[in-house]
Order: sequence, then structure tokens, then C-alpha cells
Amino acid sequence: MVKLLLLKTDLSLKNADTRATFPLSLILRRDEKIMLFKQKLIFSLLMLTMVFATNTRAEVDKGLEIAQEMKAREKGFVNYTASMEMVLINTSGKKKTRKLRILTRETDGDGDQTLAVFDSPADVKGTGFLSHTHIKQNDMQWLYLPSLKRVKRIAPRNKAAPFMGSEFSYEDLASFEVERYRYKYIKDEKLEGIDCYVLERIPGDKYSGYSQQRIWVEKARYLLLKIDFYNKKNIKLKTLRSDNFKQYLNQFWFAHTMRMKNHQSGKTSVLLWSDFKFRKPLRAADFNPNSLKRLY
Repeated sequence: MVKLLLLKTDLSLKNADTRATFPLSLILRRDEKIMLFKQKLIFSLLMLTMVFATNTRAEVDKGLEIAQEMKAREKGFVNYTASMEMVLINTSGKKKTRKLRILTRETDGDGDQTLAVFDSPADVKGTGFLSHTHIKQNDMQWLYLPSLKRVKRIAPRNKAAPFMGSEFSYEDLASFEVERYRYKYIKDEKLEGIDCYVLERIPGDKYSGYSQQRIWVEKARYLLLKIDFYNKKNIKLKTLRSDNFKQYLNQFWFAHTMRMKNHQSGKTSVLLWSDFKFRKPLRAADFNPNSLKRLY
């Protein structure tokens, strides 16, 4: 009886050793497989990160190249004068029209300077607006109000405010300068049958009223046809559509119709350009804020 018990005990111990030893080898092989899987996973993630970074870099580079080509094609006009009608359309469709004169000049190594003078109606006649766009510093903008007989400086933090009751902000009136944005190519797309590049551009100015802009650039002539503006909450705020382009000096294309639609207010402002004249003998003094009260 004792021998039988000893035999059973010995067999139990052997079985216990076998059960303990056999799973251990499996565990070791399982750990090796897990380690190999982790290594493959890490390698795959690194490869995906590299591919994503490469694609993102390519999209950024392409977006910047398109923007640079846009700017290159519009440089060299020197200066121009033009007439403009600003049509304000409220939610019920009622229109209010204002007439302006525009003077714009290029500057060496910096943004354009623009002077706008309101000629009608009577309540805004004589109002003057001067804008100095800068590449590496805040824009300088001034508004002359005849009723107050003084020149008011538009503070950079107020550049998102509406210009003279329109759907255009003071920021929208600055000239296009490549360095003021970061770019990313999104896709190719047709806009009303026209082949376009679609880019995302993000303002670098901390005072900008926009988180981003989505732009449509005509492939053939690198013309800016459409802009979707997104507010700081990344909600689409406005859309600008430019058309009726005409060529001047056998080189430069200018839109004669610019329609800004505010998706939040339902209002629209339209700029109708005409009577462009280029390379006129404009004086630098005409673009001095101290001259706003005396010039017109």
C-alpha cells in the first residue's frame, strides 16, 4: 500500500514537472513572437510616418510653388489708377452703391500701397482709406473721416473689422504677399469647368481674423478665382469669387468683378472695377497718411 502511494506520488511529481516545463517553452516562443511582432509594428509605423512626412513636405512645397508663381505673374505693373463701384446687398436684396477712386503702387521689396477715395453718396463722400501692406511687419492702414476731420489709424488687432459697412474686412484689402502665409496643396479640381489647383493657406499674422483660407487657382493663368475664409472657430465665414478678368499691358490679368458672400450674415458685397490706367506719374506723397486730408 505504501509502495503504491509512493509510486503515485512519484508519477504526480513527474507529471507536474512535465506540465511546468512544457508550457515554459511555449511561453518563450510566444514571447519571441510578440517581440518580433512589436518590432515589425514599430518598423511599419516608422515607415508610415516617413511616407506621411514626405507626402506632407511635397504638398507644402507644391503649394508654395503655386503661390510663388501667382505672385511672380502679377509683379511689375508699377502702378495703376481705377474706378470702382462698391455694391452692398442686404439679406432682403436691397442694394446700396458707393463710388470710389483707387490708386495703387508697387514698392521695392515690400507690399503694395493703395489709396481709396469715396466720391458718392454724400454720406461717405471725401472718406479716404490708405493701406501700406508689409511682408515682415504689421500692415499700416489709415481712414480719413471728413465728418471728424481727422485721420484714424486702424490698429492691427482691428484688421478683422468690416470696411465701411461692407463684407470686406480691412485685412481683405491688403495686397497678396506670399510670405504672409503657410501653404499646402490639397488637390486638383474643376471650378465651373475651369481646371484649378486647390490650396490651403494659413495666415501667419496673429491678428488675422481667419484660421485658414481655401483657395482655387486657375492652372492656365495662375489666377485666384475663389477664396473660402474660415473664422477662428474654423467655420466657413465668407466666400470671395473673382471673375470677368481682363488683360492689361499684354501681361497682367485683373478681375473686374469681386463678390464677397458672408455665410453668417447672409449679406453680400460686390466690387465692380473699371477704367484701369497703368504706369501713371503718381507721387509718393499721395500715399502718405498726412496727405489724406489735403489730397481730396
